[in-house]
Amino acid sequence: IVSRAVTAMCETMFDAELQYQTAIAIAKNLRSQGLLTEDEYAVIDTNLQAVFSPSLGTLLSENDLIN
Repeated sequence: IVSRAVTAMCETMFDAELQYQTAIAIAKNLRSQGLLTEDEYAVIDTNLQAVFSPSLGTLLSENDLIN
């Protein structure tokens, strides 16, 4: 029973990470094409982190999350 709960949690976390990474890749592409400003990108990244709560995405974020 415990291993199934752990597996389900891992799958949930993986799905959230995958969705975040996919969405942020699109935002990065738009930013590189000049279709998003740095400020717009920062807002999108912050919102995506709030929605998906990615484990790695938070650590790898280009945004200064402290200030």
